[in-house]
Amino acid sequence: MSENVFVCGLDEANLPTLSAVPDAHRYRFHQLLTIEELQHGEVSVPDLIAEARKILDGFDGTIDAIVGYWDFPVSTLVPILGELYGTRTTSLESVVKCEHKYWSRLEQQQVTDAHPRFGRVDLEAAEPRPPKGVRYPMWLKPALAYSSELAYGVRDQSEFADAVARIRAGIDRVGKPFEYILDRLELPPGMAGVGGAVCLAEEAIAGVQAAVEGYVHDGRVTVYGILDSLTYPDSPCFLRHQYPSSLPEPVQHRLRDVSERVIRRIGMDSATFSIEFFYDPGTDAVNILEINPRHSQSHAELFAYVDGVPNHHCMLRLARGEDPGLPHRRGPYRTAAKWYYRWFADATVHDVPTREELDRIEEHLPGVRVDVTPHEGRRLSELPQQDSYSYELAHIFTGGDSDDDLREKYDKCVAALGLTFDGTRPGGRDAKNP
Repeated sequence: MSENVFVCGLDEANLPTLSAVPDAHRYRFHQLLTIEELQHGEVSVPDLIAEARKILDGFDGTIDAIVGYWDFPVSTLVPILGELYGTRTTSLESVVKCEHKYWSRLEQQQVTDAHPRFGRVDLEAAEPRPPKGVRYPMWLKPALAYSSELAYGVRDQSEFADAVARIRAGIDRVGKPFEYILDRLELPPGMAGVGGAVCLAEEAIAGVQAAVEGYVHDGRVTVYGILDSLTYPDSPCFLRHQYPSSLPEPVQHRLRDVSERVIRRIGMDSATFSIEFFYDPGTDAVNILEINPRHSQSHAELFAYVDGVPNHHCMLRLARGEDPGLPHRRGPYRTAAKWYYRWFADATVHDVPTREELDRIEEHLPGVRVDVTPHEGRRLSELPQQDSYSYELAHIFTGGDSDDDLREKYDKCVAALGLTFDGTRPGGRDAKNP
């Protein structure tokens, strides 16, 4: 008999990888709220809880698991609904300790020095200033945001003031709903009066980026993969995530060690996590960028290509109280990447391929899957949840036996897409500027 798994924000892009887990026959997947309801426009957490309860209460069957692989509000809805319906999740407090960037830094500094100098910015001040001890260059960001939304790198007071103005204008969209979540918790003294609509300043950290993925089962932390995150030249925007990591093994060992210590400190259990790091080869320094209280759905195909099983497997097994035991290097390819095909200026997109045309591209290029973000005739500046510097056109997943193999498949796919922008054609390269 199939078990009923309710997925907060279940989307078409992830349904194939969810259905590709080894024991997919055990599960019946049900959508619990749409991505549009969860992340577009103003967010009302009480309204989302009420709508989710209406769906769950009206379901004629058992509710065996409630899961999610998106950031706030999904990450917090899962433990709230889990408590209401008796499904297995980590605690709400452990999720918020990851999601709230300032609280997360307070927890990190209790067990490691692998983090940048940081502090809060008083957005109510007439002339906000950087926190004491935090030096330029630095990053300004809300304590909570989607996909690097409202995150700005600043080099001086002029850029600082400009970033503060932009953050002031947009911080309440997610920050205010987060207040509802904070009100449900008993906060430590260091978080007294901080709230959800708070701005964080952090000294810029340099080096190569990497992501550590793992899970916690019965209090035991397991790291099952480390990926490289490569950016466009002279840009903070991701070009691709690549698995497995090419970092030296001693560095990977340190990433695992720091990850295990901070996750134990935060108190997660029965849950997946993903931690983003910087490693500076010049100084040999390791620094945490941020901790995500969920695995990355962006990496699902990469683990399937290389290890033979998408990382959704871990989320589903943990929700049923089982140790995932993810296989290792049993996939069809030695390496895999998720590419971000971006545009670095506003434009209107034309010649967007249909799903049938995308299917033909994937059939012609084995080891490739592609999702296009904008619809025909869409203005890029109207796309939701974009970072502060670029617009995502497509996500292109490639599996291969070498870096050159991955690059060749990516270039061929971009050329085959044939997107045009106000009558200009980019071709198959990933140049930073059109």
